[in-house]
Amino acid sequence: MLDLTILTVNGETDIRRLAKNILIPIVGGSLVGMLATRKAKEKYRKLDKPSFAPPSWVFPVAWTGLYTAMGLARYRVSLKEEQEFLPESAPLYNVQLGLNFLWSFLFFRWGLRGTAFIEMAIMLSLITITSYEYYQRDKTAGALMIPYIGWVTYALGLNYSIWQKN
Repeated sequence: MLDLTILTVNGETDIRRLAKNILIPIVGGSLVGMLATRKAKEKYRKLDKPSFAPPSWVFPVAWTGLYTAMGLARYRVSLKEEQEFLPESAPLYNVQLGLNFLWSFLFFRWGLRGTAFIEMAIMLSLITITSYEYYQRDKTAGALMIPYIGWVTYALGLNYSIWQKN
């Protein structure tokens, strides 16, 4: 049986809030993918890549899972903040998500790989701070952000290598 306790905070489940928090990064990421990365597979294939670069199909699969986990973390924290009258952590989350979306334009659409690397380093810092803040409010939410930190750390190395090789 599927354990849905991860969707409940202090005995409360808010399906609308859950859907909103998960759909914003997934739909936003999909739109960015369509707008910023047209012909990205072709561009990615043509780049000189390091040996640790994954095939292009890995990215949409990984990001769908990461966006879902991020949205679930945001959902859990938003319920805690409301129930316990904690200060809002959404601005930090929103800035890192905005930087996440901007990266695709920098790297693929505009070919600014060095700028994309710097932007991603800043984004990783904000993700780490967001994750720490989430962990302080809800340990499960903080844990849900760990794969995101891992993936963006990996992507930072990949971005740097591609920038240097191209």
